[in-house]
Amino acid sequence: MSDSEGTTRRSFVRGAGLAAAGLGLGSVAGTAWPEAATASTRLGSSRGLGAGTTRQLDQAIPVTMRQAGIPGAIVGLWTPGGSYVRAFGISDKVTGAPMQTGFYMRIGSETKTFTASAILQLVDQGKLHLDDPIGKYIPNVPDGDRITIRELARMQSGLYPYTSNQDLINEAYSNPQRSFTPGQLLGFSFSHPLDFQPGTNWEYDNTNYVLMGLVVEKLSGQPLGEYFKDHLFRPFGLRHTTLPAGSEFPAPHPHGYTINFLTESVVDATDWNPSWGWAAGAMISTLSDLRRWAPVVATGRGLLTPATQAQRLQTVHVPGAHADVSYGLGLLVNAGWRGHNGSLPGYESVTVYLPAEDTTMVLLLTTDTLVGPSAEEPSSVLGTAITSIATPGHVYGQLRQLRPMRAENPVHGSDQQVCSPGVRPVMIIDHVPAVRQELPPRRAGPTRRRIDALYRFKTDIDAVTCGLAG
Repeated sequence: MSDSEGTTRRSFVRGAGLAAAGLGLGSVAGTAWPEAATASTRLGSSRGLGAGTTRQLDQAIPVTMRQAGIPGAIVGLWTPGGSYVRAFGISDKVTGAPMQTGFYMRIGSETKTFTASAILQLVDQGKLHLDDPIGKYIPNVPDGDRITIRELARMQSGLYPYTSNQDLINEAYSNPQRSFTPGQLLGFSFSHPLDFQPGTNWEYDNTNYVLMGLVVEKLSGQPLGEYFKDHLFRPFGLRHTTLPAGSEFPAPHPHGYTINFLTESVVDATDWNPSWGWAAGAMISTLSDLRRWAPVVATGRGLLTPATQAQRLQTVHVPGAHADVSYGLGLLVNAGWRGHNGSLPGYESVTVYLPAEDTTMVLLLTTDTLVGPSAEEPSSVLGTAITSIATPGHVYGQLRQLRPMRAENPVHGSDQQVCSPGVRPVMIIDHVPAVRQELPPRRAGPTRRRIDALYRFKTDIDAVTCGLAG
């Protein structure tokens, strides 16, 4: 995976999303995939977890998938007492082929854990300090002489999220194969003023991590993907993890499904180019690699010095989120779980480690479609269901607040929604499969009649928000 700064915002990409990453495009609340009924088909193994727990998970996961409209999912849970590894549902809506636990998957904003780790390694190497201003390394950043590396990593820079720029949104939807450069992405941000003064608030923002990726390249002398290979992938045995240059996607992989905002239809986003995410959300990995990575990020063992890991774990509360949700340096803490979620068109993921119980959880999904009137991340809905059974003392909370949004908090069942300048109101419609409708600028009163007139259907209004789900 999703985000807040006292107000919740929505846009093209969700990360902590879009996770998020957070990253993902259009989403529809409450849409059920007919194919998700096959979620009861499961492949995998369970060892030593206990018959009762295994049975509860086997029952709860397909039910949750059907309710959340998740076509396919890979679930991994590893505890000191045993493990649970399963693939549920389908990988292709056309053929009905089943999910497999060995698939490559797009992991969206989980990329941020790698980019932040690279920055922190450079700190340990003495090449930078967390309180250095970004302007020391990258020129022409708005307020770059005041925004620190620490503020970038902890989502406190105040920089405008490039994923909220309507021009980027339109281009990415109309031409999903387009390749974006880091400089182009930053241009979509720097054309806007800061959202708040550096260090005074919190907002999930991919702009921060694109800048951090450029810092890694400048100080290491390597392209970001090469640095990842040499310093993160190979040392920790991540043989199936990559930062793609374009839309390439190793086989085997499942199809991922999203809502195309421009066509208002469900589309196959498997081969969409994730370059707009780059250091914030473009990576690909597998269940086995993410299992290895989760405890490394959470503990810093073999990755960082204890002092630097301690700085990573200096978190700030995410405004508007649950009391036990906070964000550190490329690290989300949720009810004691440490790690990150990810979201981008067609895919969502969660990779977290629970130090209190020496337990790792990895979830990989084939949709980024929001769930229900409260617009929850499907990955966090599934994570909540699983941890309610497996770790009831540490239930992974739902993360609707961790999406980059250009809006005030949604007002359910109302059109009293105030949007940021230049961002149009969006109505999230429940009970209308494959539809996420965008409304023209709102006027008082006739919202329901406008829906009927423009789109020729009647339904309940479940939520109002602004911009694009992402």
